[in-house]
Amino acid sequence: MTAIRRRGLDWLLNVYGGLALCYLLLPIAVIIVFSFNNPASRFNFIWEEFSLDAWKHPFAVPGVQDALENSIEIAAFSTLIATALGTVTALALVRYEFRGRAPVNLFIFIPLATPEVVLGAALLSQFLNWGSPKLGFATILIAHVMFNLSFVIITVRSRLIGFDRSLEEAARELGATPWQTFRLVTLPLIMPGVLSAALLAFALSIDDFVITNFNSGSTITFPLFIWGAARVAIQPQIYVIATMIFLVTVAAMIATVWQQRRAERMASVRPDEPEFALEPARA
Repeated sequence: MTAIRRRGLDWLLNVYGGLALCYLLLPIAVIIVFSFNNPASRFNFIWEEFSLDAWKHPFAVPGVQDALENSIEIAAFSTLIATALGTVTALALVRYEFRGRAPVNLFIFIPLATPEVVLGAALLSQFLNWGSPKLGFATILIAHVMFNLSFVIITVRSRLIGFDRSLEEAARELGATPWQTFRLVTLPLIMPGVLSAALLAFALSIDDFVITNFNSGSTITFPLFIWGAARVAIQPQIYVIATMIFLVTVAAMIATVWQQRRAERMASVRPDEPEFALEPARA
């Protein structure tokens, strides 16, 4: 009887998981399907007929290419800055005991719990009080780095918590400098966490609307372009670009997971072989 109940519970959990997954993927599936639509009006809301015209000319809508370029540039720069600063901050929080460490850990979670409307308005007020001459690319970049930092720190710190410090000590005993130890031992081992944090930061940045809307000025990003265009027309090209972004993101995630599993397999096959070579310390 217990085995039957267990199988029934497993079946219910599988069904629930499948329904939840379908619920999450349904809007994405609609976007992909309607990117092949040939609407009879300006709004691509009702399926008419299959067409590849939008895929042949994805940037036919005026202004969409510039908006997409702005989003990609802001996402790329904010990801690089937030990942670098967040990784260093996570290392400091995990490795060193310093005064104020507990409040810093608390402050990291505040941007995650604060509504985006509040963060956007607060940043706008801050820029205006600082006498910022013009809202635009720079203010959006600063805002995106700010809210991405928390996600990067939390992701990298979770990787560092289970880090084996004895590997670093062994490298130092073999004569490695602190920079060599970080470059050859620490960074490769925490790289999966760093890459995951970078992908998360890029995804959050490229589709942010609320905070960007407060601090954009005359700079138009892809989400802002869609918001403005929705009041006039929704062309299939917008669905095409959204599908491209989704496919690139999925490909990057698959490549990251494959690299992590490949590294784990190599470590399990050759557990006794060192992954770095350092000259022994001289007497």
